[in-house]
Amino acid sequence: MDGYFNTAKHEQLRNQVREFAETEVRGRVAEMEESRTVHHELSRLIARQGWIGATIDTEHGGMGAGHLAKTIIIEELSRVSGAMGAMVQASQLGVAKIVHFGDDEQKKTWLPRIASGDCLPTIAVTEPDSGGHVLGMTAEAVRDGDDYVLNGSKVFVGNSHVGDLHGVIVRTGEGSKGLTAFLVEADRPGFSLNPQKPSMGLHGFSFGELVFDDCRIPASNRLGEEGDGLPVAYSSSILYGRSNLTAVSLGIHQAIVDETAAYVQSRHLYGKPLYELNNIKLKLGEMTSRLMTGRLLAYHAVHLLDSGQPCDTELMNAKYYNVESALDSARNAMEIHAGAGLFTDKPIERYLRDAHHIFAPAGTSDVQLTRLAETTLGQTKGQWSQQLAHLVQTDDTRG
Repeated sequence: MDGYFNTAKHEQLRNQVREFAETEVRGRVAEMEESRTVHHELSRLIARQGWIGATIDTEHGGMGAGHLAKTIIIEELSRVSGAMGAMVQASQLGVAKIVHFGDDEQKKTWLPRIASGDCLPTIAVTEPDSGGHVLGMTAEAVRDGDDYVLNGSKVFVGNSHVGDLHGVIVRTGEGSKGLTAFLVEADRPGFSLNPQKPSMGLHGFSFGELVFDDCRIPASNRLGEEGDGLPVAYSSSILYGRSNLTAVSLGIHQAIVDETAAYVQSRHLYGKPLYELNNIKLKLGEMTSRLMTGRLLAYHAVHLLDSGQPCDTELMNAKYYNVESALDSARNAMEIHAGAGLFTDKPIERYLRDAHHIFAPAGTSDVQLTRLAETTLGQTKGQWSQQLAHLVQTDDTRG
């Protein structure tokens, strides 16, 4: 793994985030599990560490550290709390749209606030009736003089109930060229939130519904030109969403392996530690192998991204493999724990629930496999990592 690190900076960052997660996050996990609702205080505390600015350049107050650094941050938080790892990944996804398509004024206005933790951004694409079919959306924006008026709703929006600035993709016309992206502040008249619903996992994180009822915003809040909505959605999902969710899966996977290793050493059966049973050792070895392979795939993909090299395929594969392998290892861990894993005094059942939440966002495993097959068949239409290389390289690799 050392080949992907830039001297000691990444390891120093890992240790910093790990210490924070152990001292500030772990003690709040039980509270989040009990309340099953968004944890505003902890979300803000994490944001104030400056980590959401990992991929924001130093000119705008960010770390300028790139996607590998972002991966490490999300991974280490997710190792303790999948919910807080998801909170950071969703905010980072909200960063993407401004970095990729924001004009100079939008970048100067919002990126420093995001980097300092004063603003939590989101991106809102999915709708109740169209699901993951982006072109099936019906929420719309109508031009009215120097403003646009938005109507409709968005669901499964990460950080819905803690976000300050929502990046919203809506219809301004017909077809694939009829989608446009806008920045909508959470205090705009005509904007509201539906109540947060309890979910299976990721307690402490919110992914709810935004509602726009004659919500008026200035034309200066438009991201890019009319018709740029599809590129905003796709590039954000491919370059940030897949790598971010890979990192959440990786952190949860590490927690699964750590907890299972501790359990088989402390639990005794027939007078011997559980790990002395060969079938137990084989399962733990398989879990370890998956984790090691997943980390290599994840770090390789974001290293390419940081270097400005084409890597859409690598990002797809990293998301697919890490999600599936974390779920497989969670199942193995439950088998090893047997009945003990079903009780909440052990975190394995939480890891299993949280891991399932990473499956659908930025494309299910079937979507990733379909895109990988299209790459093999030569049916792709270019790569976002190549088109936006000048915007995703780190300060260190820009040259």
